[in-house]
Amino acid sequence: MGASIVNLTVHGIGETTRRQLDPGEDATWVSVAQFEQVLDAVADRPGIRITFDDGNASDVEIALPRLLERGLTAEFFVLAGLLGKPGRLTRDGVRELAKAGMPVGSHGWAHRDWRRIDERAAVQELADAHRVIADLTGQPVSRVAIPFGSYDRRVLRRLRQAGVTRAYTSDSGRADPDAWLQARNSLVHDLDAGWIEQVLNGGDRIMKLAARVYKRFRG
Repeated sequence: MGASIVNLTVHGIGETTRRQLDPGEDATWVSVAQFEQVLDAVADRPGIRITFDDGNASDVEIALPRLLERGLTAEFFVLAGLLGKPGRLTRDGVRELAKAGMPVGSHGWAHRDWRRIDERAAVQELADAHRVIADLTGQPVSRVAIPFGSYDRRVLRRLRQAGVTRAYTSDSGRADPDAWLQARNSLVHDLDAGWIEQVLNGGDRIMKLAARVYKRFRG
């Protein structure tokens, strides 16, 4: 692999009182100050992509204006079936992201583990969700972020059959910028300057690569 990039994943920002968080979700929720610290660290640094998962209201209320202030673009992966729920993005919020020039992809319908769903649920997660998002943005949806980073051979096969052109995981480390499967690094609740520098520099690449290979080929 030649030149590589670092993909960052943001989940929630700011107060966590607007909806009940899922177990363990608070581990990836950051303060406004921490989010701004990350943006300032990457604003003038090449080879960084910023993505957002879960479709939280903070995507529009907190993240969007700060991205625009710094001239940054990020890709937002939303949950089509949870739009308008307390603490989540609304349909108007998705339209606002698209109008601001932010690509919007799919995180599925209801934040299910794609390794555990049947064919009927897969249609909702990988077809219905795409249709809802495309109707809101006016753009076809072909990129997804895999919920929980949970995938195996069957999940990857379904994604290819659904016409997905890029799939983002929760595997950490650096990524080939042109790869179909993209590793990402989730922001964590206790991040600081040291954490940011370690992630941007790639961390332990050998162990992370081994974990990705295992996921890709497990049944």
